[in-house]
Amino acid sequence: MAPGLTDIEGIKVGTASNTEAATGVTVVLVEEGARAAVEVRGSAPGTRETDLLQPGCLVEEIQGLVLAGGSAFGLDAAAGVMEYLEKCDRGFSVDRFKIPIVPAAVLFDLLIGDGQIRPGKEMGFDACKKASAGPVPEGSVGAGCGATVGKIHGMEFAIKSGQGSYALKKEDLIVAALVAVNAFGDVYDHRGRLLAGPRSPETGMMENTVDLLLGANHGGCAGNTTLGVVATNANLDRPSLQKVCQLAHNGLARSIWPVHTMWDGDTIFALSRGDLHADVNIVGLMAAEAVAGAVKRAVLSASSLCGIPAVSDLDKK
Repeated sequence: MAPGLTDIEGIKVGTASNTEAATGVTVVLVEEGARAAVEVRGSAPGTRETDLLQPGCLVEEIQGLVLAGGSAFGLDAAAGVMEYLEKCDRGFSVDRFKIPIVPAAVLFDLLIGDGQIRPGKEMGFDACKKASAGPVPEGSVGAGCGATVGKIHGMEFAIKSGQGSYALKKEDLIVAALVAVNAFGDVYDHRGRLLAGPRSPETGMMENTVDLLLGANHGGCAGNTTLGVVATNANLDRPSLQKVCQLAHNGLARSIWPVHTMWDGDTIFALSRGDLHADVNIVGLMAAEAVAGAVKRAVLSASSLCGIPAVSDLDKK
């Protein structure tokens, strides 16, 4: 079993996918509650319930997170997760009611598959029913179903991506990440080797997006966003978790370039589940490493879909 987000006790992950429409939902359930924070670095985000994750807000814990395709339409999937958690009697207590706290973030996948079909309440509920503490589903599933990277030449010459998960351990400390990679830019390994970039319309060979941007007659394109969740068994308060989010974004910067552009809505959540004492700097550095590892797994585990090839299929040619 590859290490991943479910290595943190109390966390379940479930996915629902529509491969014909090329879209889906990934749900992270923490039914017993988890402290949470968020950091948005991209300039085109689509989010729900993120304001309450800022320091100084009343609600301390969440019961679920949603990562979804479908652009802003996909935020509807969170309603299905709320319904599921309410049926399980989970949420923030207000008088006789339990209000499930379910922040969400979406990526843009409308230009692959059938963009008229988007994740909704039913798909969110279905992902919850499939959630487990087993191995995290990876590749072109869930929120990563319609994910792509390297889109400077347009979708026709992009590379298929997906979602990946990775975890690190340092003695009893565990820090894990789950990432759905739908970046405008390219993906690189830890040595700076290009793993997935735009395919040249002339040669079919992968190119470097930054070189193209700095050259003539090339610009960016809307319709991107990388979404992530990092989790730890360390006991961290919300300000510390926000710092972990900030450091975790360095994992995106190490593995995706360019990143955090006006054309991306890059968003990372952080969860604390456990009572282990740990230095926030170490947790944050491990989070960055876990995010970078998850990004790599997202593109290497992806499958070709809707005519867009994955790296694994390009390597076979």
